[in-house]
Amino acid sequence: MAFDDRIPLFPLGLVLYPDEPVPLHIFEPRYRELVRRCMEDDLAFGVVYADGDDMAEVGCTARIRRIVTRYDDGRLDIVAVGEARFRVRELFHDLAYLTADVEPFGVEALNERPDPVARERMITQHMKLLEFGGEAIRPQLYQSARFVSFAVAPSAGLEPAEKQQLLEMATERERVDFLVAHFERALVRLEKARRLRSLARGDGHSGLPPELGG
Repeated sequence: MAFDDRIPLFPLGLVLYPDEPVPLHIFEPRYRELVRRCMEDDLAFGVVYADGDDMAEVGCTARIRRIVTRYDDGRLDIVAVGEARFRVRELFHDLAYLTADVEPFGVEALNERPDPVARERMITQHMKLLEFGGEAIRPQLYQSARFVSFAVAPSAGLEPAEKQQLLEMATERERVDFLVAHFERALVRLEKARRLRSLARGDGHSGLPPELGG
């Protein structure tokens, strides 16, 4: 995608990744105007993570794929899909909504792949995490993704600051290594929690000698 012109900016309390679909409920008049402009002119808009008055410098462009619902009072439900990362160079406040002069960030070649062992480990760990949460496993998620780290990250159990940290990592190798370490810690915590629940129900063993275990 070209970054020649200012783009509309949508600060949100979420981190968007390339190729990630995101449902949005548009109710503020300024963002209704943003959506109208993007639809009429076939423009992408920028999504940046915002926490109160703090806004990230690196975000991801999004393009509206469809309008799901138009309400009588002007509100909208839309689905947008992430496209490319960018860095904000300058903000402008001359319209009802923010716009920004942006530049590409972290442009990667598809042949710059991580270590295949680490990649497979990340996928296996992600599947285990989904199993713990009772969520469906979709093998096509890993097969069709341009960058598997971005496909995995939305359901990786990351905190917002960690999601932003991953968005700003320059390479797929770096992101895969980050997720492997994250999953390692998360799965250990989940396994401990499962054992404690099992003990609380009385269907497990404490592992202590009888005189200490009760």
